[in-house]
Amino acid sequence: MILKLLRNALVGVTAMIGLQAMAQDFPSRPITMVMPYAPGGPGDAITRLFAGAMQKQLGQQIVVDNTAGASGSIGTAKVARAKADGYTLLMIHVSHATNTAMYKNLPYHPVDDFEPIGRATIGPMLIVARNDFPAKDLKEWLAYVKANAPKISLAHAGVGSASHLCALMMMNALNVKFNEIPYKGTGPALTDLMGGQVDLMCDQTSGTVPSVKAEKIKAYAAIGKTRLGGLPDLPAIAEAGVQGLDITISFGLYAPKGTPKAVMEPLTAALQKSVADPEVRQRLEAMGITAVSPEMARPEALRAHLKYEMDSLNNLLLKAGVKAN
Repeated sequence: MILKLLRNALVGVTAMIGLQAMAQDFPSRPITMVMPYAPGGPGDAITRLFAGAMQKQLGQQIVVDNTAGASGSIGTAKVARAKADGYTLLMIHVSHATNTAMYKNLPYHPVDDFEPIGRATIGPMLIVARNDFPAKDLKEWLAYVKANAPKISLAHAGVGSASHLCALMMMNALNVKFNEIPYKGTGPALTDLMGGQVDLMCDQTSGTVPSVKAEKIKAYAAIGKTRLGGLPDLPAIAEAGVQGLDITISFGLYAPKGTPKAVMEPLTAALQKSVADPEVRQRLEAMGITAVSPEMARPEALRAHLKYEMDSLNNLLLKAGVKAN
């Protein structure tokens, strides 16, 4: 028994020494950054931008892996199971918080199974529609949707996604019920909106602003109380007297639980330098998104934001009658 305990302790110490040795050389090979939603959506654009910026800082290639499905939980579980060596990372938004309310047997815990690296972005949302939707401005849009809500199809990226949360808030604020059409990611939903297969969507500016500017879809309002710098003529929904409709989406970067401090520190430093990079900030602003300050691109800031989202948005899903699968 004593020999077995000594042997196990030796194995543990050897493994720890091995991890510490690898951490000192980090990174010595390419890193995978998992984006748990389909290509073409706002999360994909943000992830690829930060992968490119951070690989310049770290001196190693960062490959983006789109592992979509189950409201982001499939890709997230993949990272939770990965070796805690810093070579598999997760870029994710609000679904990291809301999936705890969505799934009874979630194969990971957003707090217990991950090390927060830092926040990356803060982004508002837009109400957008197919180009031939029958309303020329926000006033007409409000009147039309209130009179025809059951006939109107509202696309979103899946239950618990950012676009779904915005849809729930919008229906609550307007006291209407649209015909919800869930998709496996924002990309496919936006494609069908541009094609006229669905009527409306409420989604992040990173995916919608370029399509609005290209006149592939039309926008009616920015969510919240503030107009967008990239679309200054577009009213904020609060200007029309609509209350209780205000949500922003923040992306954050995580590593598997147990990732050594010697690995976490260069990852956080690379993220902090990336959010301060003028080119990164300019490209995000073109999408209507704001890079966080370097102070917010820290583990403590992301940990606090995750707790806030888990407390507030899970309550929204509960009130909406969304039941865990």
